Amino acid sequence: MSGADPAESKSPWLQAGRLAFIAAYTILAIAAARWLFSNIQQVNPSTRAVVVRMGALNRVQSAGLLLAWPKPFERVVLVPAAESVLDRQVQALLRPGQASPPAPTATSETDEDSAPAPVEASANGDAGAGAGYLLTGDAGVVSLDVRVFYTVTSPLDYVLQGPHVLPALDRLVTRSAVTVCASRDLDTILVARPELVGTDSQVAERRERLRSDLVRAINQGLDALKAGNVGLGITVSRVDVQSALPEDAVYAFDAVLTASQTADQGIADARTSATYTMQAASQAADRMLAIAQAQASERVSKAQSDTSSLLQLAQSIRDHTEPELMTRLYRERISQILAKAGSVTLVDPKDDARLIIDGAKQ
Repeated sequence: MSGADPAESKSPWLQAGRLAFIAAYTILAIAAARWLFSNIQQVNPSTRAVVVRMGALNRVQSAGLLLAWPKPFERVVLVPAAESVLDRQVQALLRPGQASPPAPTATSETDEDSAPAPVEASANGDAGAGAGYLLTGDAGVVSLDVRVFYTVTSPLDYVLQGPHVLPALDRLVTRSAVTVCASRDLDTILVARPELVGTDSQVAERRERLRSDLVRAINQGLDALKAGNVGLGITVSRVDVQSALPEDAVYAFDAVLTASQTADQGIADARTSATYTMQAASQAADRMLAIAQAQASERVSKAQSDTSSLLQLAQSIRDHTEPELMTRLYRERISQILAKAGSVTLVDPKDDARLIIDGAKQ
């Protein structure tokens, strides 16, 4: 035993070390291979891949196999495809009670030095009394619930702006809503006073163009940002708007509408009564006119009959055809006149010895 080789006694340790080295080398090679191929992935048709190389935007990869260097050399950011439509509800246009609270962000550690979250103003206080309301061109107040549908048209700008896209979009939508509402009357935003608008087709058309005008104003703001090299990389395709009035204003408009309907009903009843009265008056007037015309015809006929002899006498006097006609008529009429008298006193016109004095006793 004393003559054994010492190298042979150490061979198990050498073998164990060699196996450990081979295992570590294999693990390191596998980790290196996984790191080397970590950014090689399949891009879905609903997304696009933006490759950022050393902090600079490099290229955009559509659907298919993406070959990229591993981190930190290249970073892959997936963005929606051009055909994908995203939606966003603008919280800044909602009342404090209607806005949904933001979702909490999951963090592994708590930052003790972070600033406390700001306390929102109460809706009942003076600070939040007008929150969520927009002024119209005729000094009206309206609340808009706006949901924006947009597409990513420039992936590079979209990735470059990153977390600033949605806040900037909210501000653009809010500014556009303020501008559009200020350029319109209340009735061109929602049906608030149907008794005043009636069947005005222009008001209805402007109410239908509210969404398109809002989309155009938002896209103009996006184009202005793009012209200033700070584009968001998105384009708004559609906007859904739900307009509403303040609760107190709804009650007031309902009261006015009820009063207007009552007044219209009263006016209709008054017009109906006036129509009946006018018809009765017209019938009475027509009846009185017919009676008057009949009586006038009778009176004219009687007058013509009574004056026919006088007309004949006047004609004979002018023509000197019957000189004795006046004497004959006098004799015919004087007897009728004297028959109606109670007493008759004859006076000789040529004898002035006897005078007749009114009121003197005979």
